[in-house]
Amino acid sequence: MTSTNPATNLSKIIAVSSVGTILEWYDLCLFGSLATIMSTSFFPKTDPTAALLYTIALFGAGIFMRPIGALIFGRMGDSVGRKSTFVMTLTIMGISTFAIGIVPGYERIGIAAPSLLLVLRLLQGLAVGGEYGVAATYVAEYAPVGRRGYFTSWIQASATMGLLLSLGVILITRYALDSDHAASAEKFDAWGWRVPFLLSIILVAISFYIRPKMQESPLFSRLKTEDRLSANPLAESFGRKANLKRVLLALFGAVMGQGVVFYTGQFYARSFLENVCMIDPDQSRTMMLIALALATPFFILFGRWSDRIGRKWIMLAGMLLAILTYPFLFGGLLKTSGTEGRTELTGQKEIRTSAAFINKTRDMIQSSATLTYYEDGMIVTETQQDTVYASGKTGGKPATTVSKSLNTADYWKMTVMLFVIVFSVAIVSGPITAWLIDLFPIPIRCTSLSLPYAVGNGVFGGLIPFIATLLTTRYAGHAQAGLWYPIGLAAIGLVIGAICLPRGMGRGDFPQGEV
Repeated sequence: MTSTNPATNLSKIIAVSSVGTILEWYDLCLFGSLATIMSTSFFPKTDPTAALLYTIALFGAGIFMRPIGALIFGRMGDSVGRKSTFVMTLTIMGISTFAIGIVPGYERIGIAAPSLLLVLRLLQGLAVGGEYGVAATYVAEYAPVGRRGYFTSWIQASATMGLLLSLGVILITRYALDSDHAASAEKFDAWGWRVPFLLSIILVAISFYIRPKMQESPLFSRLKTEDRLSANPLAESFGRKANLKRVLLALFGAVMGQGVVFYTGQFYARSFLENVCMIDPDQSRTMMLIALALATPFFILFGRWSDRIGRKWIMLAGMLLAILTYPFLFGGLLKTSGTEGRTELTGQKEIRTSAAFINKTRDMIQSSATLTYYEDGMIVTETQQDTVYASGKTGGKPATTVSKSLNTADYWKMTVMLFVIVFSVAIVSGPITAWLIDLFPIPIRCTSLSLPYAVGNGVFGGLIPFIATLLTTRYAGHAQAGLWYPIGLAAIGLVIGAICLPRGMGRGDFPQGEV
């Protein structure tokens, strides 16, 4: 028999929606976390900086598909149903992510490799753009009106859980390949990075098993029974002045600021550790994993708190905290890493040579020179790679990478800084789903909230990895140049939100006549 206990049913609803959201963000976070390694597989190795920028640009290309996915699947959620739209977004995301793990590299199929990767990233962006609005609406329409902040905050927390899972799988895969750190790193960079993508099929199977068993949203079912569905959700959402005003208010007064804070804390912070502070990737990932795990419960806490005191000032407080603390926290990460003012190199040099194959022939030789030394209490590993082809042509300027292993005190000091960065994400993100739900009428809810979220969170926020890396590269003397973009947009969102959002919005200021 089907359970009639509302609490039990709501728990299942949250579980189903969370599994799908975890999958979507697990897949998305894998690409962001492995961009540096993937760049060497899908682009020529002669210019590592350009390859990294191209790979991050592919990450950004998927982001621009999110608004399109929001329109397509948002409309479908309002016209066909919330539950059935779930399955479609999940299918697209799952297949495209699994496929990334099996696409051959540049050395085998040339330009076709990044081309296929681009197609798969576009499909991922399409699916993510549609997933959020449908999942948020589905959970909210089951939740009691006075507890929407608490229940919908699980959707936001699920995104962070997806990132946690991706970092955990990456670390486990690296260590499973070989107990020797250097050997496991070589294997992971060569082919092991594909394993986390392939493992996503497990989450797809779990979600496919659970989702078809769920019932349609009760509010949507009632609208459908009473023949009150919107005839044209797109026209009603963006063609009517009152609704368009709400869409713009949501975008520039709330979601844009939330988006840049979210992506700075969840993506750029780790990129900053590895590419600017030069911290060992395994250490940076474990520090991020700890910080995210400690901060995740606060998504739920602030979502629940918003049910009592309103959502506006909690969200704006998160933006303000990010604006005020970013310069000090990222500066602290930089100072603790000792990246500036490096001392003279001392140590022993180890030469490793490996052969690579093109078209089943030994057409090039890759040499790797590794220098390990102590500097400012840290173990520093510097690796220089060069490529020589059978024709005698070299692979261009040797690629040099540096990674630092922190001592225990600095490790935990940086972990605390990362926690504060992610804490800002929890404050601004916990209440925002319920705030958006309360803002829009039921018949056009999926369509109306999906687009501003896809643009604000997906585009404005999602461009941070690319723009921040570009700024850091362009202004090499300013290590924190990448922060100009998120701080600027968060400040704009804070001002617009403080002035334009009515006090207490999200707790009945725009009653939509719940059926």
